[in-house]
Amino acid sequence: MEGKLDLNQHLIRRPAATFFVRASGESMRDAGIFDGDILVIDRSITPVAGDVVIAVLHGDLTVKRLMKAGPEGWALQAENAAFPNIPVDEEGCEIWGVVTNSIRRHCLR
Repeated sequence: MEGKLDLNQHLIRRPAATFFVRASGESMRDAGIFDGDILVIDRSITPVAGDVVIAVLHGDLTVKRLMKAGPEGWALQAENAAFPNIPVDEEGCEIWGVVTNSIRRHCLR
């Protein structure tokens, strides 16, 4: 291996706007996000349709794909057919940031 590998250079573009959360549940498994993964969230990125985002929905955090729902609406879409889409209304829903990377542990020892 040549030199040191600084994961901050590869995973974090804006340190002051970046935070980490641990994923819980199976709703995003088809997007490659699994229970226990660490998600890198950038709050400075303006979310657009198709982004995976972390949102506060009626006081609870959720990770879903942000999608257009009709001409004026938005929805949070799970990436697992067993979970329903969640319509986004402006009351009780706030997008906290965009998921830029995920980190998964493969060896449990």
